[in-house]
Amino acid sequence: MKPLFWDSTEIDPWTGQAYTWDSPNPNVTWDGLLEPGDPGFVPYPSTLLPQAPSKSKSKRKTHMPKSDYIKSRDDEFAAQLATFKNNIGDHTAAFGLSPAQITGQAADADYLAFVLASQEVCSNCSQQWTAWKDIVRDGTAPPGTAQPVDAPMPDPVPAVAPGIEARFRALVKIIKAHPAYNASIGESLGIEGAAHTGPDFAVFKPEFDLVLTGGQVLVRWTWQGQSAFLDMIEILVDRGGGAGFVFLAQDTTPGYVDATPLPATAQKWSYKAIFRVGDQRIGQWSDVVSITVGG
Repeated sequence: MKPLFWDSTEIDPWTGQAYTWDSPNPNVTWDGLLEPGDPGFVPYPSTLLPQAPSKSKSKRKTHMPKSDYIKSRDDEFAAQLATFKNNIGDHTAAFGLSPAQITGQAADADYLAFVLASQEVCSNCSQQWTAWKDIVRDGTAPPGTAQPVDAPMPDPVPAVAPGIEARFRALVKIIKAHPAYNASIGESLGIEGAAHTGPDFAVFKPEFDLVLTGGQVLVRWTWQGQSAFLDMIEILVDRGGGAGFVFLAQDTTPGYVDATPLPATAQKWSYKAIFRVGDQRIGQWSDVVSITVGG
């Protein structure tokens, strides 16, 4: 069962609009949206958009998702600004950038470099004076030790307003939206993020736990940080009746509620799962997780 929320913008195939409390869709319940494999699920007519996962070709993306192109470390970000400043001149006309945009970014790059250089000098100076303070207080010093000499500060440059990163992101957004932009240009400007390669599917498997809530079993699964590479999870259940593991659901929203009524006597229900991409299982089966229900 898939949870539904009051502010959901998902499209109800029965109405073609966002889900509402009075939807004619028989799979909409107060507990959530029934999915294939749930007790009481009503198959969707062929004339409607199916809610069940597509059984056509894999939806695996041909382009790997990328990390944020902005460098997190101050020194790396300063170097990134310098790379952009030194290489944007060849593309100014192609992207229709104004002289003010170019000089503004250059000023930001220069001032951040000045601030970081000044910070480095002050940090080193602070360490030297702290060591000298200890010597002065304790009265011991190696031969030839003398009071630190003031270090020269870097040559000042015109200050800029706060918000260098925000301005840089805004400028890069304009460039990346331009028809003339491509990844090769982005690499030369230092504004392409590193590609994520995804998990090692030779060992990657779902991890989940089980809890009883409201008289139902909640399968608490997540994407484990790999949602960009996965489409859904397939869950099997063994209710201890001798049939072994049978299909329970294919779920696309983390956290699946098994709405099967609990037995009158105590039983052990076991679950296992595997991730899917389109119509293909991918990775490894999870460990079997069990819970005692009923009684």
